[in-house]
Amino acid sequence: MNRINPSKLLLSKWTAAHPQNREKHFLVTELFRDDEGTVLEIELQAVLTRRSERCTWQILSDQDHWTFGWQ
Repeated sequence: MNRINPSKLLLSKWTAAHPQNREKHFLVTELFRDDEGTVLEIELQAVLTRRSERCTWQILSDQDHWTFGWQ
C-alpha cells in the first residue's frame, strides 16, 4: 500500500476488512493534532450507525484490517 499522508486524511473513506455490527464503511471526520500541528489521532465514524471511535492514524496502514475507499 502507498504511504499515508496524515494531513490529508480528513474526510477520507475506508472499508473495514472484517466488519462488526454491519459497520463496514467509515469516514475520517476529525484530525487530532499536537501543539506543533502533527496529526496524532483521528476520529473514524461508521457511515451506517454514525458511531465514532478515536484511534491512531497508523492503524489505517494495516491492510489486514483497512482498505482505502469504499469497496
